Amino acid sequence: MDKPVIILGSKGIAKAAYEIFKSNKIIVYGFLDDDKSVHGSAIDDVTVLGNMDDHGFLKLIGQKCEAFIAVDENKVRQSLVKILNDNRKTMPINAIHADVHISESAEIGHGNFLNAKVFLGAEVKLGQHCILNTGVTIDHESIIGDFVQIGAGTTINAGVEIEEGAFIGSGVTIISGITIGKNARIGAGSVVIANVDENKTVFGNPAIEIKK
Repeated sequence: MDKPVIILGSKGIAKAAYEIFKSNKIIVYGFLDDDKSVHGSAIDDVTVLGNMDDHGFLKLIGQKCEAFIAVDENKVRQSLVKILNDNRKTMPINAIHADVHISESAEIGHGNFLNAKVFLGAEVKLGQHCILNTGVTIDHESIIGDFVQIGAGTTINAGVEIEEGAFIGSGVTIISGITIGKNARIGAGSVVIANVDENKTVFGNPAIEIKK
């Protein structure tokens, strides 16, 4: 990649994304963050330049710079993706750690974060704007929708489908053939042995629904 990257966000996965780009010898131009208290500060030697809607910096994206959205909250991520799509006619790039295995037959969209030791098996389909934390395993023929977040050390077995916006905690095991519905939430350490309907929250071994 020839162009430097502007990272939208400066906390949480932003720092991990910075290290990923740095390890891949991709220059990070700067960070943008709506928390004014961090403006002018630096991560390593890279400055937090201004707000995430600062046109002076956003206008560089798609011309002189690429962009990566490093924000955990899905509503904010979706809003920033829309800004880049509508105003800059571009998509955020992927941040993929050098220590990631992606099968040759796997498909991966735009704007994803894949930290160290992520494994994507044969014919996996990974959507767009997903966050896969350290050590996530996604076995063959699984399908992951857009804006899905998966915690560290989670194992998703073969033929699983996880729909848009679902949140999977750390250390979860999902057995083969299960479907996780849109915006569902799976608590950390759970073992999922049955389908989870959209907007439901489950937890435990075996995972059962948590009533709100």
